[in-house]
This record gives sequence, C-alpha cells and structure tokens, in this order.
Amino acid sequence: MRRFAAVAMLLLATLTACSDKSGDKSGDEPKAIAWTKVDVGPAEPVTLTAHDSQLLVGLRHRGAKVVPELEFLDNGKRTPIAVKPNPASPYAFEAIWYSIAYDGKQLLALGGAAGGAHSNTRWTVWTGTPQTGLVERPQNFFTFGGQTAGDLYSAVLTPSGSALLGSWGGVQTGNDAMVWLPQSNGMWTRQDPSKTALQSTPSLLVGPGFGTTLGESIVLVGSQVRLAPGVVAQEAAVWRSAKLDTGWKRIVLPEPGSRSQADTATCTTDCVISGYADGQLAIWQLDASGTAKRLHGVPAIPVGDEDKLPAPVVDGGKIVQVVAQDNKVKVLSGQDGQWTVQDSTGPSGAPTAAALLPDHKLYLIAGTSLWQTTLS
Repeated sequence: MRRFAAVAMLLLATLTACSDKSGDKSGDEPKAIAWTKVDVGPAEPVTLTAHDSQLLVGLRHRGAKVVPELEFLDNGKRTPIAVKPNPASPYAFEAIWYSIAYDGKQLLALGGAAGGAHSNTRWTVWTGTPQTGLVERPQNFFTFGGQTAGDLYSAVLTPSGSALLGSWGGVQTGNDAMVWLPQSNGMWTRQDPSKTALQSTPSLLVGPGFGTTLGESIVLVGSQVRLAPGVVAQEAAVWRSAKLDTGWKRIVLPEPGSRSQADTATCTTDCVISGYADGQLAIWQLDASGTAKRLHGVPAIPVGDEDKLPAPVVDGGKIVQVVAQDNKVKVLSGQDGQWTVQDSTGPSGAPTAAALLPDHKLYLIAGTSLWQTTLS
C-alpha cells in the first residue's frame, strides 16, 4: 500500500507540473524591444527624415528664441546643416520644424511659431541643400495668413517639383485641401482646388491632415465627412494626384467602420496608411494602381482624435507601427492577419516620429528624446 501511495503521489505531482507548465503563457510572450537613447545635444528632436542611409533630425530649443537646428546623424556622428533665417523675419528665429523633405539633393522645410494677437501659427518656408544650408524664404502675410487661412502640415519633394500642403477656406464651404507651389521669385502661391477632388461641397467635406509622395504623385491622407439629411459620416480617405498638383482623385479607404481617420502614411512601391476606425488602431494598404484594402487582425489598441501616430515603416515584407498604449511605447509588427505586439524598454512619453534605415535601425522620437533600436 505504501508503494502504491508513493507511485500515486508521484503521478499526481507529474500531472500537476505538466498542467502548470501548459497554463503558463509567459514563454509565448514576445520579448520586449530594447531602445538606446541617442545623443542629440541639449536640443529636443521634433522631426525625422530618412533618405537611403541618411537620417535628418530636426531640433528645437524649447522656451528659447534660438534658431532651429538640423543635422545629419550617422552612427552617432552628428553633422550640423547651416540654418539661415532672414534677419527681417522674427518668427524664423522661433520656428519649430513641422516637416522637412529631402530627396538626397534638395531640402524643403516648413517651420511654424505661434504669434500675433491670436497666437496663430506664423509659417516659414526654407529651401536649400546640405552643402549650402537651409535658407528662409520670406513670404508676405497673405501667403499663409488672413481671414480664410487654414493649416499647413507637410512639405514634399517629387521628381516634378516641390509643394507645401495644408488647408484653406473653401471655395463653397468648409475648408478645401490646399497645395502651394513655388514661383521663380521665391514666393509660394496657393493653387485653385475648384472642381477637383480637393474641394469641399455642401454634401462632402474634405479633411486631409498629412502628406507624402509616391513617385510623381502627392498622397494626402485624412478623412472625408459626408453630409446628408440626418446623416453625418466620417470616413478615412486618401487623395492622390497623377503628377504634382494635377489629376487629383479621392479614394475612400475600405471598411471604415462608423467613424474613421487616416493619420499618417509611408509610401515606397505602395503606401501603408495608419489611423483609426471606431477608436481602434487601423492600418490600410494602397497599391500603385489605387486599390486599397484594410489589413485584418490588427490588435485592438485604442487610438483617438488627439493621438499622434508615427508614420509606419516597412522592413522587408513586415509592417512596423509604433504606438502608445497605457502610457507605454509598444511596437506592432507583422502582415495582414498576423501581428505581434512587443513592449519597449527605454522610451517614455508619446511617440511622435519614426524612421527606418536600410541597416534595419529604427529611430524613434518619444517624449523629448531620440531613441534607436535594430529590428530583427
């Protein structure tokens, strides 16, 4: 009997151990991503721009009237690019970088500083090259200001030319999406959105809020609001030109839910677009032909109107999206239907910008710091 009892106890212990092991999911949890803080001196990083193996970091000095800075970052080596404001342009000395475009040769930057009686953003435009530096090109007040002024959000460079992107008081109603193009005298001029997909109408309000490029095309992402008796529907949408500011088409992103918004995008051979639908993270793909699809299986991560998503990046065939959840930085990666969410060690604060280099190094602005990790 004692021998039988001992065998029974051993069998029970073995079964219990196996049961405990099968119920322990800790071994299935993906490993946290370790980030390393990158030294950018006393300034605060605000923008990231990647081109091939080059990374441009836009910097600001918070609370100080110091000229904004711009530098190349290469394996920890910082190479400053000269920034030359016009002495007669006071807001240039206080500008914060909103968007910096770089195509390997030319630089185009959009800066903004709050000013005036109503603390509206006073916009500044900068052009140049890494060798000559960024030079401010002063504009008259009504280039970006006035009673019907809207917002600006992106500077872009295409093989056909450069553009600034934003919004302006509508030809008919609301705000229209707006494109500014440069003139030979250094001034920028608003283009006419009338009778194009950029124009708002009494039954359809356009609302892009971010711009990038896909080959010769400009790509805007945001949302449209359909207005009908008893119906107000906000749907994630894309506006794409055929070439620079010509041939605009609007594409409503599929499976928009009851309320959705496209916040940001990265375009290479196609576009990966991030935003939200029904308060949760949503990711879409738009191919070169203009066909869009919503990617399935994206984990339920809350994203709202006030949240800023860094642009997604594509590493091989894998999409990588950095998000904030429960005041923590998390990294979502995968493909349609198959996703992994990893915690982060290092960064604190909301992530606002991300850029990937060909060596698989991913850079991230979170809070007031720049971070780097290498994707596996």
